[in-house]
Amino acid sequence: MAVLFRVTTVPISLKNLIVGQLPFMKAHGFQPIMISADGPEREVAIQEQDSPHIILNLTRKVTLLQDLKALWQFYRLCKRYKPDIIHSHTPKAGIIAMLGGKLAGVPIRLHTVAGLYTLETSGIRRFILETVEKLTYACATRIYPNSTNLAEIIRNTLYDNPAKLKVIGNGSSNGINTAFFSRVELPAEQLQRLRESLRISDNDFIFVFVGRIVKDKGIRELIAAFSKLNKLYPYCKLLLVGPLEQDLDPVPEETLEQIEKNPAIISVGYQHDVRPYLALSHALAFPSYREGFPNVPMQAGCYNLPCIVTDINGCNEIIVEGENGLIIPAKATGELYDAMEKLLLDEALYARLSANARKMIVDRYEQTHMWQLLLQEYQEQLKKHGFVPTIFQTAT
Repeated sequence: MAVLFRVTTVPISLKNLIVGQLPFMKAHGFQPIMISADGPEREVAIQEQDSPHIILNLTRKVTLLQDLKALWQFYRLCKRYKPDIIHSHTPKAGIIAMLGGKLAGVPIRLHTVAGLYTLETSGIRRFILETVEKLTYACATRIYPNSTNLAEIIRNTLYDNPAKLKVIGNGSSNGINTAFFSRVELPAEQLQRLRESLRISDNDFIFVFVGRIVKDKGIRELIAAFSKLNKLYPYCKLLLVGPLEQDLDPVPEETLEQIEKNPAIISVGYQHDVRPYLALSHALAFPSYREGFPNVPMQAGCYNLPCIVTDINGCNEIIVEGENGLIIPAKATGELYDAMEKLLLDEALYARLSANARKMIVDRYEQTHMWQLLLQEYQEQLKKHGFVPTIFQTAT
């Protein structure tokens, strides 16, 4: 069996970014081993992915001494387990896995890029992050930007090597399980209880945001636009689904105060299952500054929600202007307000976008199809490096 290392910085990425992939790969002749830092999601990832996990002392920040120790630890893991393939996600895991794998002589070193922190930084910090990205790409044998636009950004600004760069399918790191994200999976009684607990009436129009409550997700612009909208149209509400994180990318205190004081803004924090909240809503507002290939617009589309997204890579591929949503500039409160008002008032537009939403996601991003394409990629890389795949089964 081919030994496959899947490496991320923290275990929540193993749980969320590649959910379901590893059981699929095990069924087709691979021996996956997950590697990341420790964290509360570790045990859940082990159970859901049905694969062993090794703790690697990684941090999300720049910690030079600890990073060098992690590099040495990963090098030793490679020498011990002799993986045929290393596949990494997230920046810190990428540099440690790609550099450590190259030093250890691992033949196939794959890295998925799901967004660039460099796009929202400047000065010495940007220089350091860009240098790390370039070194990661140089050490990898294959680089998978998870959107076409992201691939172009990398080519134009960081690493012009078309032979190494490839977008799998229509983009995304893992596609989406459209059967799981479906209204038929949610009992009407459960939704009614949730509606009552959140004090949502049948006449309310619900905008929903799903994600971390941080500055880079456009929360400041979203709250400003909604607060103005709500004054004119009191029947609209805003549902915030996600954890507040004030450490690395804090939301302004003024914005937090508006969230706390406005009864039309319902903040429910982190939710293990976002499906009921999407099913209760009418439209997604997702004004992020940067993304790789976000799951949230795909998930929302599965519930027939028109999506308002910013004109950034990933978002502007999932959403087609005027077909399943509206696209606005990033950091543009006025344009965000106009788009929200348009969905609120233009019934014909709303009906058209809603009718197209689910079909466009199912047709382009079904998860099992993405897994099949990734399996084919692994098999091609193994054959290229002389591995005889006698144990592989045909993907179905």
